[in-house]
Amino acid sequence: MSSSTVTVTTWSLEQTAPSDLRPAAAPPGDDVRIVRAEVPSPEFSRFLYASVGADIKWVDRLGWTYAQWAEQIGRPGSETWVAYDRGTPAGFVELAAQDDGVVEIAYFGLIPAFRGRRIGGHLLSYGIARAWDLAERRPELTPTKRVWLHTCSLDGEHAMANYERRGFRLFRTETAEQPEVASPGPWPGAFPSA
Repeated sequence: MSSSTVTVTTWSLEQTAPSDLRPAAAPPGDDVRIVRAEVPSPEFSRFLYASVGADIKWVDRLGWTYAQWAEQIGRPGSETWVAYDRGTPAGFVELAAQDDGVVEIAYFGLIPAFRGRRIGGHLLSYGIARAWDLAERRPELTPTKRVWLHTCSLDGEHAMANYERRGFRLFRTETAEQPEVASPGPWPGAFPSA
């Protein structure tokens, strides 16, 4: 039995100064709040990851053990910021400090039901600002000199445009064949078979 593959293009983008950030306006009203998940919780982090990535084939962490989740979110300079719409989690930004003042936006996205409501640009803007001021909360870290992320052709159709509107610049493009995987859904069987 042969497995099928799909061609995936990955774009890496960066900001090299806090002034690069072009923030989006907050959604109308005051129903959306963004809060840092200060208590590392593998269960909550896995919920966010699986729920946001349900339809865009985020699968690399789905097989992780509890210990792997705990290690990842407990690393120095790892922060998760969660957007809530009227008390319900709507999406998240995961920051990961790297060496020499580099911060990666490791994951960012919205749960599908919350997309298209102007929450994404606001959450991304907030997450970028928190990447730039990460060392103010974590004095053991080098002050941030660069914020970067990657997105790919499997992500939502508006992802790249959102990143560019927030002031990110492209610095690398890669194309590779990857095994084709089904969208896992937030739990097994959540999406009907095609």
